[in-house]
Amino acid sequence: MATTTLPRPKAYDDTFFKPISLWLTTTDHKLIGIMYMVTSLISFVIGGIFALIIRLQLSQPNLRIVDAETYNQLISAHGVTMIFFFVTIFVTGIANYMVPIMIGARDMAFPRVNLLGFWLIPVSIILYYCGFLTGGGLNAGWTGYAPLTEKTFQGHSLGVDFWAMSIIVWAISGIMASTNFLTTIVALRAPGMRFSRLPLFVWAQISTSILLLIVGAPLAAAMILVEFDRQLGTQFFTTAGRPVLYQHLFWFFGHPEVYVMILPAFGLISEIVPVFARKPIFGYMSMVAALFGIVFLSMTVWAHHMFTVGMNTYVEGFFMLMTMLIAVPTGIKFFNWIATMWWGSIDFTVPIKFVFGFLATFLIGGITGIYLASVPVDTQLHQSYFVVAHLHYVLFGGSVFAILAGIYYWFPKITGRLLNRRLGEWNFWTVFIGFNGTFLIMHTLGLEGMPRRIWTYSNEAWAATNMIITISSFLIAISILLFLINVIHSWTQGEIAGNDP
Repeated sequence: MATTTLPRPKAYDDTFFKPISLWLTTTDHKLIGIMYMVTSLISFVIGGIFALIIRLQLSQPNLRIVDAETYNQLISAHGVTMIFFFVTIFVTGIANYMVPIMIGARDMAFPRVNLLGFWLIPVSIILYYCGFLTGGGLNAGWTGYAPLTEKTFQGHSLGVDFWAMSIIVWAISGIMASTNFLTTIVALRAPGMRFSRLPLFVWAQISTSILLLIVGAPLAAAMILVEFDRQLGTQFFTTAGRPVLYQHLFWFFGHPEVYVMILPAFGLISEIVPVFARKPIFGYMSMVAALFGIVFLSMTVWAHHMFTVGMNTYVEGFFMLMTMLIAVPTGIKFFNWIATMWWGSIDFTVPIKFVFGFLATFLIGGITGIYLASVPVDTQLHQSYFVVAHLHYVLFGGSVFAILAGIYYWFPKITGRLLNRRLGEWNFWTVFIGFNGTFLIMHTLGLEGMPRRIWTYSNEAWAATNMIITISSFLIAISILLFLINVIHSWTQGEIAGNDP
């Protein structure tokens, strides 16, 4: 009796060169995920250009490349773009693509909500940048501290209003996406896919979605109250009201948002390490428990950003302790990744090199975070370049290195083509050297007393360090240019990947 064999399915979905109408209206989770990722990479380039202008302005004392007002707008736009429009959006996109595949679902639970959630992101981005066409964009920093956003200080510009509306739309999109992810994972898992069998990347997305559902609403509420103050004169955050209340609302979102960006990065690392170490992940259940430990503790540490506002000493002590404790679940994950690689047969390809870059840089960010958790230390270093260096070691060293590792790892799955390995090697070494050259010595600027968010300075003692930082930042830019060339060339003309690349 003759038998037939079904062809093995392709390892990727070749739907990229479809009509534009398909991309605009599709409810396919893969295409929506790609649109998220492409949008975020465009934002990454824009935010990076802002950073280069900032670094040029600070490269030497008393420069006038841009004026003070433009500088404040640039530094605000850099923060908003990188945090809201790049990292968070990219990890949402890669989760959109991979989570349904990993759990055996045909699509997300609510495909149309998924599409709407994506299209709210370009709306949010456009709203924010419209502020620059109305007398100037936000110039109060990405945190938008009150009362600097009140009409007393910003009455001539609508930039703050567009920023607030942009963040409200962004928060709505994030809440929609989180609800969709949780429903998909709970309700649409394939038969036999028990929670104890979920990939760690899926667990990371569960924890991220829960966290964003909890902290997204307070952020939107804070932005609504800012608008009430500006348009209705309600006095919530004016000097006659409670400006510190804004800080509490913002940082109750703001610090968990760090983990909204980091937890998916942890998931990416947990997927990549076992593959290239050729060993199963060490301590699966402890890795899951650590994720939820981070979720809980991340909502108990927000006021460590506010040690200088004059809180009760016992309250400061509580937040100092909680901030130190959050290093414990993160440390568990580090030890488990190292244990997975221990005695493994590691294949030193580009993705695993970015993993090692992630481990090295995020570890430094974590150690400096423990320093800043101490109230006496933070009081001295608050609003200095030490804090800027710490922030970038956590967000760039953590999220961006993991994102690049994930792209090099899953690019064949998404496109059916291989990225160029030689360009990938150059990409890794230039970004690793450039990043550390930029931010490692930035700690010394903070220790020497250079405040953040100043548009120029007269202290000649800081000149050499700032010049090294500026040169290194352009090395990062070269690295990202190599990465983009690699992606674009490989996507169209790269080597065809096999079924198991």
